[in-house]
Amino acid sequence: MKIKGYALAAISAISYGLIPLFILPLKASNFSLDTTLFYRFFIAALFLLAYLVYKKESLRVNKTEFMILAVLGLFYALSAEFLFLGYDYLSPGIASTILFVYPVIVALVMTFFFKEKITGLTVLSLVITIGGIIALCAKNGTLNINITGLLITLLSATFYALYMVVVNKAKIAASGFKITFYSLVFSAVFYLGKTLLLNESLAIPNVAVFFNFTAFAFVTTVLSMSSLVYAIKTIGSTPTSILGALEPVVAVAISVMLFHESLSLSLIIGIAFILTGVMINIISERAKEKTIQPDFVEGNVGENILS
Repeated sequence: MKIKGYALAAISAISYGLIPLFILPLKASNFSLDTTLFYRFFIAALFLLAYLVYKKESLRVNKTEFMILAVLGLFYALSAEFLFLGYDYLSPGIASTILFVYPVIVALVMTFFFKEKITGLTVLSLVITIGGIIALCAKNGTLNINITGLLITLLSATFYALYMVVVNKAKIAASGFKITFYSLVFSAVFYLGKTLLLNESLAIPNVAVFFNFTAFAFVTTVLSMSSLVYAIKTIGSTPTSILGALEPVVAVAISVMLFHESLSLSLIIGIAFILTGVMINIISERAKEKTIQPDFVEGNVGENILS
């Protein structure tokens, strides 16, 4: 049973790490990114709607939950917006690696805004993660990275972290699938509004692009999220989060093999430092949780529900 759980966690991370495989060809063809993301979230929401109907789960929410879910959708939409914008300034491998610092940002938000006690391990993880970002910026002994791209991608990680903080603190009485469904719906609404505001076309030019949209939505959102939920239920949140380290590794591998990104020593060191820092933070947070509760509870599914 645990082997299945580890396999599902790996599938979740790998499928999310495949984002560059779908998004870069669309960006290269100058197709509207807003339209692309609208269809990604809209089609993914339809998949989840079918699942919720099959499970006969009620879609009703009260006014408070509606507002919280709208905020979650906005945060996730902005995270995607800044990540893909970051691709224009940084390589997909570097941008995906920087996005992975979100657990450390979560820890900082919980410390400064919710007065949670910061541990020595959390401080250590922060220092190592910063060291990893500096290594990513290094080239030939000097700091050489597009600062605009770095800041934009850190904004993506920040909004992703805020998404998780809201899920954990809001205590919404709904399953992870239902929360994700509404998050995707509101993310789709965000991009639909942006598309209409910018007078961009919603027309899908051909069948190939339609299948690209569908595969993009299913693989990087539905498959990733579903595998994640079941992995957490099977092996717990900590092992699942640790295997999430495959996300940036897969993104870097795709960027190197298919899109000719240079696999430099600074990139390897930066990835290693960031993954180490995040792993330390995850283990630190899990140790902190065990002082409060003995084991994983289903409510923690929201920690990384959209990875």
